[in-house]
This record gives sequence, C-alpha cells and structure tokens, in this order.
Amino acid sequence: MRFLIVIPTLNEHRNISIIYKKIVNLYKKANILFIDDNSDDGSKKEILDLRKKDKKVNYIFRKKKLGIGSAHKLGIKTARNNNYQFVCTMDCDGTHNPKNIKTMFKYIKKYNIVMTTRFKKKNSLKGWPLIRIIITKMRYYLVSLILGTKLDSSGGFRLYDLKKIKLKDIFLAKDNNYNFLWESAFILELKKYKIAEIPIILPNRTLGSSKMSLNDIFYGLIYLLKVFVIFKL
Repeated sequence: MRFLIVIPTLNEHRNISIIYKKIVNLYKKANILFIDDNSDDGSKKEILDLRKKDKKVNYIFRKKKLGIGSAHKLGIKTARNNNYQFVCTMDCDGTHNPKNIKTMFKYIKKYNIVMTTRFKKKNSLKGWPLIRIIITKMRYYLVSLILGTKLDSSGGFRLYDLKKIKLKDIFLAKDNNYNFLWESAFILELKKYKIAEIPIILPNRTLGSSKMSLNDIFYGLIYLLKVFVIFKL
C-alpha cells in the first residue's frame, strides 16, 4: 500500500538514518517526507544523503523554525495534494516505533483517524524522568478537564484517512507549535470524526534532546484557556 509518512525534524541528525532504516525495513512502498525547520546540526545533509539512494525519500527545508504544528499541517496538505489516501505523522526522536503503523492500519478501515495513547498500557512511559511524567500527565488531565476530551491528544503519532477528512477541519487548529496536536484532536472530535486510540509504549529518547521549552509549556496553558473560550463558551 502506497502511503506517506511525515516526519518533522529539528536538529535530529543522529536519529534520521535510524528511523529511516526502521521504516523501510517494514514498509517497502512507504514514501517519507522530512520537513526540516532549518536545522544547523547536519540534519539536512543526512536527509539529502538518504534521498540520493532512495527516491521515495522527499524533503522540505524551511528557512526558519516554524513549529511542529505547522510541519504537521504542511505534511498533511502535501499528502492531499499528491493524492495520498493515507498519511502518517510521527516524531524523529526514536520514541515512535514504526511497527505500530501496522496496527494503526488495522483500525483505519473503521475509523477516520487513528491516534496513539500513552496512558492505556502499563509502564508505557519507559525510562522517562519523573518530572517529564508529571508534566505530561498534568497536561493530559488539564486538557481533559477543560475541553472535556478523553483522548491522549498531545501525541503526534497518527494515521489519517484523507478520503474521510476535510482538510479545512484540520486547519481550524490555529496553533503552529505543540498545541496544534491537542487542539486538532479536540476539534476533530468536536466535528464527530471517528477516532480510534491504540496503546503504545513511548520510551524516553536516547539521542538528541527535546525541543520543548518551559515557555512552550506556559504558553500552552494560556492557549488552552483561549481554545476553551472560543469553543466552549
């Protein structure tokens, strides 16, 4: 089956080849689109080297950091414009296991979107520092409490059936960074799309570093209240 895997990158040069090898070993017909936010660590060279040996690898190099949310939007729009029915979004940091895509495809037949959840499997946050577990669970409970959704909506590992989804509904999510993930999930749920969640184990990254800052976390809280006012009041 021909489908597109969208992978946003920002200074992930040590992970790019690793995730590429895992994907092609499992999915020979998958096309990969790296969307890079002006990395300065050699990520672009890694992607170009992969492209030289595999024409199913494509890339978009952006001139500045535009955010992971905008990368997801661009990837999904690119998939639609190139007539892909299915598009999978995933991280490049090694925490999203490509093996789970097979399970996602089993569910997509009856659903419009398949998301992954970190909260339905025992010891799913394998090797995470305690502070990261606390922040992640607090964000989940806050989004659930304020917006009334039970989805693990801040995860970016998803499979979309673009024949069943209106692109304009995804683009109702206005944030271009991390908040896009829970905002888009909330809006798609509000629009009555059929959404499945599959449990996964999400190990702590072993190479590179997280790009989320304290400013991102604090802004996320403010943005959450803004979305509540727009959609719930």
